[in-house]
Amino acid sequence: MIDSHAHLDMERFDEDREAVIDRARRHGVDKILSLAMIDEDDGYEKALDVVSEFGLLSAVGCHPHDAKIFDEKGGEALVERLAEREEILAIGEIGLDYHYNLSTPDEQKEVFRRQIRLARKLGLPIIVHHRDAEEDLLQILDEENVAEIGGILHSFTASRATAEAAIERGFLISFSGIVTFKNAAPLRDVAKALPLDKLLVETDCPYLAPVPHRGKRNEPVFVHETASCLADLHGVSSAAVEAATDANFHRFFGI
Repeated sequence: MIDSHAHLDMERFDEDREAVIDRARRHGVDKILSLAMIDEDDGYEKALDVVSEFGLLSAVGCHPHDAKIFDEKGGEALVERLAEREEILAIGEIGLDYHYNLSTPDEQKEVFRRQIRLARKLGLPIIVHHRDAEEDLLQILDEENVAEIGGILHSFTASRATAEAAIERGFLISFSGIVTFKNAAPLRDVAKALPLDKLLVETDCPYLAPVPHRGKRNEPVFVHETASCLADLHGVSSAAVEAATDANFHRFFGI
């Protein structure tokens, strides 16, 4: 079982990080991709220390929220240097978030494009955060020829049309605990309609704990709940979903 997107460097894990990771592994979650983000506080340093200490996988990039500080933190040169590390599998999470607009849309689009170009230079896929930005997202993916490297739309909450358009461009669609929420029936319809060989599961922990853990701190072991939800939607066993999403992850990253 693989948790394809986590943030285990965050403060909410400081008191029991080792126990959290051990609990996940004892319950079959043997691979975790925990991201390293270029942010105001240079959080990537702690994140990569955690990845190294616990033998995790990772990706590095500047979130759209922090696009406004990308250049002052080193821009592409910093991301490229960090991406040389063996455990870095992708550039991410990068993208567009027009819900909060913590950086302006123009700043977000520029930094998104620049990181895509870097990913293409390095031959790495991208991991994409997107919210309320589907039209610009697809336009940028096409204009920057992202189909050459592919990517993952993480914690997916958008339309079936967006998911299918991304799949056509070489993307996988990753579902988080949101798909289990009571008010997420439309998202479950999307998840049901998509082929299992194009799906991943993730926690995005410490956020978005799935039912029946909603309201608690999320952690990698809870990825089983999301897999179980997808299994119910597709009419297969949880083991079948776990095997499929594991195979998709390994195939996508060539590991």
